[in-house]
Amino acid sequence: MINRREILVEWGDCDPAAIVYFPRYFEYGDACTNALFASVGMAKPELMKNHNIAGIPLVDAHARFFVASKFGETLTVESRITAWGRNSFSVLHRFLRGDLLAVEISEKRVWAVHDTTGAKPLKSSPVPQEVKDKLPAVPADPAE
Repeated sequence: MINRREILVEWGDCDPAAIVYFPRYFEYGDACTNALFASVGMAKPELMKNHNIAGIPLVDAHARFFVASKFGETLTVESRITAWGRNSFSVLHRFLRGDLLAVEISEKRVWAVHDTTGAKPLKSSPVPQEVKDKLPAVPADPAE
């Protein structure tokens, strides 16, 4: 399952050279991960209510930058789960400017619940099979 979302680059997303300031891509990626879940009827509020999660925190992220994006351009972001672990999953976001790959971000996230023992605020928990079934992994193509 690949979810596509368009993002209009706003003035506030840019540095003085009018190109996207690199940390903004990580914010875009976070929003696109949420949109990926929402696209199959599992928006974050529903996940919190139906699966008792505290969140899906980011524990690792990598970015590769190929082409600068500028104020006023529209980016198409293709997001997909590339792998499921027991308590974690990997997400790939491909930011396209027209036919050009501008940026690629890979994320690793953990399925987190509140720790009821009080030892720590959150702990990882197994990802429910229902979630994995709704968002089957689409491995990254080595040619991408």
